[in-house]
Amino acid sequence: MSEFDDDFKARYAAATGKGDIHIPGAGTMGMVILVISLGMLFIASLVAYGLIRFGRFGDHPWPPPGFPPPPASLWLSTVIILISSITMQWALRSAKKDRQKGLVNGLLITQILGWLFMALQVLAWLQFYLRIAPAVQFSGPYLGTFYVLTGLHAAHVLGGLIPMAIVYVRAKRGLYHPNYHPGVRYSTIYWHFLDAVWVVMFVLIYIV
Repeated sequence: MSEFDDDFKARYAAATGKGDIHIPGAGTMGMVILVISLGMLFIASLVAYGLIRFGRFGDHPWPPPGFPPPPASLWLSTVIILISSITMQWALRSAKKDRQKGLVNGLLITQILGWLFMALQVLAWLQFYLRIAPAVQFSGPYLGTFYVLTGLHAAHVLGGLIPMAIVYVRAKRGLYHPNYHPGVRYSTIYWHFLDAVWVVMFVLIYIV
């Protein structure tokens, strides 16, 4: 998420007073490519999950006998990540309107919610594992698909929280303004993407 490639837009805006000209730079194109690539990864993972569940098991019960349903704490995780998407959008809107306090607070709250989401995921993993009888823990793909899907998503949430912390530090230093806030924009795009992926994943795992 390099911000240097967008610097020319900020200089143009400062010189002309026309604001952000929204010419896609290398950073923006890189973010688009990243999201598309990750989207393909998650789609492939979800398709594999669907093939395992509906192709292999057909009309057989899911969860298989001896396995509990996914932990109810996943509902709370879903609420948390949806709220964090709202606070991330608040941060971006604040950056566009030069509301530095809103920008900093939005980023901070989003990070707190993101780490809370991670903690709830770890709790769900432990609860899920401990509720399964030892004799069937490693039988069939049910347990594996749950951990692979949720673990894959959690890894990318962690991958978003780390650069977001850098963006937060830069925001605290007052380095973003209406004509220059690429780090905030990139983080928002990435975070909304993860939010959408989780909603789809949650529906497939818990509801369908």
